[in-house]
Amino acid sequence: MSTTNTGFLEDFAAMSGFGATAAGGVDRQAGTAADHATRAWFGDWLARHGFTESVDAIGNQFGTLELVPGAPYVLIGSHLDSQPMAGRFDGAYGVLAAAHAAARVAAEARSGRLEPACNLAVVNWFNEEGSRFTPSMMGSSVFTGKLALDEALAVTDPAGESVAAALAAGHRPAGGAPVLADVARYAEIHIEQGRNLEETGTQVGIVDCTWAASKYRVTVDGAQSHTGSTRMEDRRDALYGAALVIAAARDLAAEFEPGQLHTSVSEMYVLPNSPVTIARQVRMNLDLRSPDEAVLARAMELLGKSIADAEGRSRTQVTLEQTHQWGLVPYQSEGVALGVASAKRLGFSHTQIMTVAGHDSTNLKDVVPTVMLFVPSVEGVSHHEAEYTRDEDALRGVELLTEVVRRLVAGELPAE
Repeated sequence: MSTTNTGFLEDFAAMSGFGATAAGGVDRQAGTAADHATRAWFGDWLARHGFTESVDAIGNQFGTLELVPGAPYVLIGSHLDSQPMAGRFDGAYGVLAAAHAAARVAAEARSGRLEPACNLAVVNWFNEEGSRFTPSMMGSSVFTGKLALDEALAVTDPAGESVAAALAAGHRPAGGAPVLADVARYAEIHIEQGRNLEETGTQVGIVDCTWAASKYRVTVDGAQSHTGSTRMEDRRDALYGAALVIAAARDLAAEFEPGQLHTSVSEMYVLPNSPVTIARQVRMNLDLRSPDEAVLARAMELLGKSIADAEGRSRTQVTLEQTHQWGLVPYQSEGVALGVASAKRLGFSHTQIMTVAGHDSTNLKDVVPTVMLFVPSVEGVSHHEAEYTRDEDALRGVELLTEVVRRLVAGELPAE
């Protein structure tokens, strides 16, 4: 194993120590002490490798390398924050892979082995996960103008702490951070978070499109009453109504061909959440995703009928507020072609693949030419401490990203 590869694995092991859990995962939600410690470690890494660190107003952490004075940046990265009790690869692998790829390409440019047309920047996007502060992909949403900065800073977690306060408690180096106008191209590498690559024995994936998704905040309103003395026929139990909606959402997937619809309900809040009191209100998130927009539309029709039935059976009122929605959105074909050409040059088996999960690249692709890459996930496990990508797959991904960045810095993918 080369010294370069050993260095990546050693760096990844060191980074994984921040917020580490007993079962081998990490817990470092955005703006927590564990997240700040990881960011500080990464800032030190950037400084040691010649990057200039900066942090913008929403907490996106950048490391820049000037190769061509006045030229725009090729931006590469992912995120260091995690879900609660989650895996150590999701997001963090992509940030460190980007940093190593950038350092390698910069060294080639400075030694005369590569003629650069662009500068380089690595980014750790703030709050991609959205577990502590909603919405997810917050940092890249502000960066691309999809979310107002003031609105994002005012968001509070369940304990009432704001994004602004959480950021103020962390590491904030001086200096101007890149803005969208400075960026010509973007690239990101991520673990697949599924098992398609592993099942087919494919070494890398080139992402060409996102699954369509509809997300809702569901509110079930009933009436608070005594769990013992209230007659069954008099109850308007919001928790019972929520349970019916949850079951309906799960059963909905069976109405379609396997792999055509994913459904879930998460993050439940129950009021008053008292042991001898029937719930007056339940709030929860509903998530529907599909590789077919027609399937998604039909699923919502069917779910509407199930919700009406749940209201009647539980004598509650169920309301849905859409919080996110996107269709099948392709990545630029030129970026996909560049990713495929890079994999071919390196001799890696590859396939074009859709992403089911959201990533910061799904924001960036709407505003700059973008390349998105996947490496295999063992058994498709993600958002769990058992999440794992083998060393050889992780290192192969760094090699692929380096080749992609090399081509981007040389100007191979035209800017829009």
